[in-house]
Amino acid sequence: MMLDLFPENIKPHIIPKVQGKLYYKCLGCSAEYSIEKLLYVCPECNQVLLIHDRNTQALKQIPGPVWQKIFDFRKMLKIPALKGIYRYHEFIGSCIPLESIIYLGEGHTPVVEANKSLKEKVGLSFFYKNDGQNPSASFKDRGMASAISSIKYLMDKNLVSDVIAVCASTGDTSAAAALYASYLGPLIKSAVLLPHKKVTSQQLSQPLGSGAQVFEIPGVFDDCMKIVEHLSTRYSVVLLNSKNAWRILGQESYSYEIAQDFEWNMKDKAVIVPIGNAGNISAIMNGFIKFYEANIIDCLPKIIGVQSEHADPVFQYYLEPDEAKRKFVPVDTKPSVAQAAMIGNPVSMPRVVEITKKYNALALCQHVFFVQVTEQSIMDWQLAANKNGHIACTQGGECLAGLVKALNKNLINNKETAILDATAHAIKFSEFQDLYFKSEIPEAYKIDPDPGNINLPSLIWPDDPNIIPTQKKRLKGKNFQKFVKDISDKIAKRLQLKESE
Repeated sequence: MMLDLFPENIKPHIIPKVQGKLYYKCLGCSAEYSIEKLLYVCPECNQVLLIHDRNTQALKQIPGPVWQKIFDFRKMLKIPALKGIYRYHEFIGSCIPLESIIYLGEGHTPVVEANKSLKEKVGLSFFYKNDGQNPSASFKDRGMASAISSIKYLMDKNLVSDVIAVCASTGDTSAAAALYASYLGPLIKSAVLLPHKKVTSQQLSQPLGSGAQVFEIPGVFDDCMKIVEHLSTRYSVVLLNSKNAWRILGQESYSYEIAQDFEWNMKDKAVIVPIGNAGNISAIMNGFIKFYEANIIDCLPKIIGVQSEHADPVFQYYLEPDEAKRKFVPVDTKPSVAQAAMIGNPVSMPRVVEITKKYNALALCQHVFFVQVTEQSIMDWQLAANKNGHIACTQGGECLAGLVKALNKNLINNKETAILDATAHAIKFSEFQDLYFKSEIPEAYKIDPDPGNINLPSLIWPDDPNIIPTQKKRLKGKNFQKFVKDISDKIAKRLQLKESE
């Protein structure tokens, strides 16, 4: 970390100073509150909050190109607190000292370009940003690193103690919350609520493995959310869902990384995002707005929000072209393979409405769009992506289906470059792939497996029952040679291999 070799104009800024003046602001009545309190909604009107910084004008005094250089050179630092989302410390949690920051390896996930075959199939150039390569294998770690760091900050100031953190989840939030809380154990304990039999076994195993108390309840995610909201209003607990404004703040890092990955050039770019509880799309838009207002980027990318027809309240809201006539109505969800987005009453809907309005105004035209896709297209496009070198979850499939839909509706064109959010690792949702390949997806999902997409293992047995090895009965000598030749010949025939000369 040779700071003396860094350019003179960025040396004073390389190690960020604690200088932000953050506060909560209500999206309903605009009331302001101190961040040194545990708040999730406005005490006056019960509306959700966003975190603002009174120091934003000072940030704008540093020229955009200098900010670009600061962030580029910070990549060279070996300070753990600045390796993750807090590389952008001044725009995320500028009041938090480096020693209060929790870093478990989150952020700076790879952007992987689609290969030629997949680009041709889709009709334009695009990339996946693999957020499944975060520590708990989903994008939720961005917001959780921020939320848990904020709690550590309050602990370090002796403002809170003996913390019990709670969250409702469709799987990914619970995994992230339990993981980050366990890092601060025993100072913080976690409890998660999951809808019974609506979470994959892989996702269920994660909070259990991290030591969280896991409660399964009947119903869907929206029911779990109401219970944790009730708990957070009556009892002294920390709410770790995206109703927590610190979660939104951390997830803004996704935007900052995209800007940096594409050399700060957002011209002719479109960012495709699946929508569940609507925190992620809110954060992504807000992040781009902050960088745009600080002149770090000189234009805003298009934002395409995607929802399944089985869970589409945001899409339904924006079907009404007249803003004055729009009315948000929660929907009853149906089973969806994009399980993490199966939410009918997203808590961040007010944030979406407010930030979308500002985003379009800054872009001087409509720059945020919403599309609806079928369950069939989600599953088919996920399989297509992963057959071409990606590790996209079903929400990543939802994004790709949304990109195709947006292209067909002329919301974007084939001269633009798209960046798709693979929110989690494919392994988390492999049960749906397994059901698809076995043609056992329940009828409620409305998915008809395409035989061309099905891929199942082939069991190869030798003809001679005397040369079948087991763990207890190992073959030797001529019998083992016969076994190897027999199986090799059968595989070569299946693969239509030609003998080498």
